[in-house]
Amino acid sequence: MSETLPSVGEMLAATVPMVRTLNLEFLETSPERAVLSLPDQSDFHNHVGGPHAGAMFTLAESASGAVVLAAFGDQLGRAVPLAVRAEIGYKKLAKGPVTATATLGRPAADVVAELDAGERPEFPVNVAITREDGAVTGEMSIVWTLRPQS
Repeated sequence: MSETLPSVGEMLAATVPMVRTLNLEFLETSPERAVLSLPDQSDFHNHVGGPHAGAMFTLAESASGAVVLAAFGDQLGRAVPLAVRAEIGYKKLAKGPVTATATLGRPAADVVAELDAGERPEFPVNVAITREDGAVTGEMSIVWTLRPQS
């Protein structure tokens, strides 16, 4: 990538205000995987002192968006990535900073081939949310689509 192009994290921070509001940190972004962190911030705690469920949802959804942009950023001139549906499960109490790791659920080449064939492809992104000790506190499955530009 050229030094003059903004990173995926910079693009999301510039275009998605919630990324800035929650102070999400982009630790890793590749076409296969994105890792984001939500710092421990009392303003976003829930009634038991951990990160609010809405903040964790936003963290996981933002991680999924980062991997989608990294994988399909070269398609933005002809298709818009959109989240179609998401499901999240909260598994364990989260305390302190949490990290979301998103992985693309289908090969990007298969998705692009469907787009090339004139289809509107859908593809899953799976996200694990973990505490500092590595315990999985939540899991999200989010389905994205690439909507062809008209």
